[in-house]
Amino acid sequence: MTVIAMHAPDGFLEAGTAVVTGLISLVVIGVALRQSREQLKDKAIPLAGITAAFIFAAQMFNFPVAAGTTGHLLGGALAAILLGPSVGAIIVTIVVVVQALAFADGGLTALGYNILNMAIVPAYGGYAVFRLIRRMFPSTAGGVVGATGIAAWASVVMAAVAFSIQWLFGASAPVAFDTVFGAMVGVHALIGIGEGIISALAVGAVLASRSDLVYGAQDLDTAQLAESKVGTRTFVIGGMLVALVFAAVVSQFAVGNPDGLEKVAEDRGFIDSAEEHSLGDFIFADYATDGISNEALSLGVAGIVGTVVTLLVAYGLFMGVRETRTRDPASV
Repeated sequence: MTVIAMHAPDGFLEAGTAVVTGLISLVVIGVALRQSREQLKDKAIPLAGITAAFIFAAQMFNFPVAAGTTGHLLGGALAAILLGPSVGAIIVTIVVVVQALAFADGGLTALGYNILNMAIVPAYGGYAVFRLIRRMFPSTAGGVVGATGIAAWASVVMAAVAFSIQWLFGASAPVAFDTVFGAMVGVHALIGIGEGIISALAVGAVLASRSDLVYGAQDLDTAQLAESKVGTRTFVIGGMLVALVFAAVVSQFAVGNPDGLEKVAEDRGFIDSAEEHSLGDFIFADYATDGISNEALSLGVAGIVGTVVTLLVAYGLFMGVRETRTRDPASV
């Protein structure tokens, strides 16, 4: 069984906490879907699909942090800054669900708290920090990029705090809250540095090519944004190629050490609470393609399939939201 980043397996929290967080996540994402009708412009729908695909692919790459610990992109703040907090939360929810159902990454009964911690808290919390920092930074593209880096870092710490609070009410092992809180926040403060760098680079790249699509930069004057533009088709193809390269090539260099949550669970003695995934025999479980013996090829095929599936699910969902908005007389 593999535990990656903040993907908690079944059994890490008690059933009651899993149910409550599941209900909270269901309600929040339901509201987010309604809000996304107003938040997502038609021309940004391709960016939503590409962002979902990129976050899925980027999450396959674990980078070293410290003391045998690794981390990887959560992506909630990144998606929120690019497309708005409601759309961002939905995008990462899609990623988390695809990972749980097709790759046995994150438990099925843990979906509620995984969505809450990886999608909802980073998207809404990260975007709130972004807006706050924007008031302190210059109203320029550079200010947007700088605020993105800080907000993305903060979103990872917020996710760690959220899991710690859930542990307080639903601990599956006799480990004190303050012990889990200190360990989670400490290691994820380091992981957040990588999150901030990747998110800032991604937002900077989109600003340089299609600044008109960045939700968090809508207040900037045209003169303050980069003049360089590319067509929609070129932008989509380029973005998809970047996601596929991450999934098939960059993922090959992922560090195999435990991630922040897994490391804390091992060090604090509650790793044994984790249960085996009920879909652990699926063809792409643990990001390995069943029937392909070559590890690099097996990982690459699984990554490419997951990236394409995530893109199609996100694009299809937001196209459906668009059609609903078009048919709704109240939205005209």
